Amino acid sequence: MNKLLIKTGLFFMAGTFLLASCNKFDQINTNPNATVTANASLLATDIILQNLQYQGRDAKAYLSDNAASQYIAYGNESMISAQYGDLGSTDFTPMTLIPNANSMLSYAATTGTQMDNSYKGLAKFSEAFMFYYLTMEVGDIPFSQVGEGGSGNIRPAYDLQEQVFKGILNDLQEADEDFANGTQFAGDPSPYNGNPDKWRRATNSFALKVLISLSNKVNDTALNVESRFAAIVNEGELLQPATGFLGLEYSTVDPHPLSGTNDLFTSRTAISTLVMGNLKALNDRRLFYFADPAPSKITAGLSPSDTAAYVGANVTDSYDDVTNNLLNNVYSLLNSRYLAVQAGDPRIMVSYGEQQLILAEARILGWITTGTAQDYYQTGVTAILQRYLSVDASYVHGMPITQSYINNYFTGDAAFAPDPTDELHQIWIQRYLSEFMQDPISAFFMERRTGYPVFPVNPATSLNITDKNAVPVRWLYPGSELNYNKQNLITALNRQYGGVDDMNAKMWLLK
Repeated sequence: MNKLLIKTGLFFMAGTFLLASCNKFDQINTNPNATVTANASLLATDIILQNLQYQGRDAKAYLSDNAASQYIAYGNESMISAQYGDLGSTDFTPMTLIPNANSMLSYAATTGTQMDNSYKGLAKFSEAFMFYYLTMEVGDIPFSQVGEGGSGNIRPAYDLQEQVFKGILNDLQEADEDFANGTQFAGDPSPYNGNPDKWRRATNSFALKVLISLSNKVNDTALNVESRFAAIVNEGELLQPATGFLGLEYSTVDPHPLSGTNDLFTSRTAISTLVMGNLKALNDRRLFYFADPAPSKITAGLSPSDTAAYVGANVTDSYDDVTNNLLNNVYSLLNSRYLAVQAGDPRIMVSYGEQQLILAEARILGWITTGTAQDYYQTGVTAILQRYLSVDASYVHGMPITQSYINNYFTGDAAFAPDPTDELHQIWIQRYLSEFMQDPISAFFMERRTGYPVFPVNPATSLNITDKNAVPVRWLYPGSELNYNKQNLITALNRQYGGVDDMNAKMWLLK
């Protein structure tokens, strides 16, 4: 798609005002020796960062996403509502990458080289990536009419979610073809450094993620979920262990969002019993990487390397109870490395490990006939565990993840089960654990689709106003839409949710 986003009248009016009022200023203050025209590589950098870089306002917002997926319990300066079932509203601001993508393509077209194909692939992948997360959060969204601002349509209609997914999948297919015909491009801040083959493989891997999220719509002939999935696998252009991940490396220049925040925002953040219990059941040393031992257990004489020294928090306990237990050193806190290390765990958005777990599920479902579910499961978990080989061992309480440990991981509860239902549970719990402090919203989407792992609910503490016995299934639409695109929003709400913007209302995807 070639879209120019005018999300609301606000963007349009603000942009017009600024262009009109700044023209004379720019004439006077332009430096004749400076570069004043953006180029494709600069725009590519901005587009990639908009999708891959954490965009939240602060460390507390970063933790809020993790609280929504039941990874942590929060007892700092104020409650995180997402922990108790109030997801709040989504934000359509990510759509603002579209004008940058269009400008990038305009500049790239002037080169007359195969690099132009790579930028086309980047634009299509980036749009698909962004729209996927937005539609997964709320349902129907503006899509096909986004880009008609130049012709006067500043209030785009909302497309059916089914049509949005169809467009996303088509964009990813076109991006695959563009990257296949591209050359290395400039401006890529990710570890891929503009390598079109790696971007192509990540594009196809992400397409598998989109398709597996549509498992409940496998019989939808308009989407052809199963056949699309099999075709991508059969083509073979997927991530390999040596391809690395699509995401961003943190550094002292671009530090981890939690680093240097050991204050009221982060200092009393406990690991949930859901995470803790599953790690202990698997005899998984990520326990020592995610958490510090409970201080009260160390005071009682337990060793930091003893799993009994690690105590999780029930995320449905009241905020006051969680806070009091944290003040009394009852819980295991988030491992101090997250708060201390600037070049912490990289932000991983598309990975070989997740891909292999998706393939394992697809093999059990019968979508593909190549490979075995067990092999996909083991290669996926192995790749995920290998992420931690480079972590500073001084933070892991004498229990490092080594290659020898990984080689012997698949025993006990971690050994691949003989029953398909148990196998799926194993795959889903490994995907869930892999998103800890990474892409927690994807973990929320997976639990919503599969019902596993089960998120606890306590009606006494729930902030889910319309159903205190339920985990919410969606975010609300942005409040700004009521001001600038009200009629189209009302039409979408009437079509999907009986006219009510309710966190418990099921979108098309879930029906």
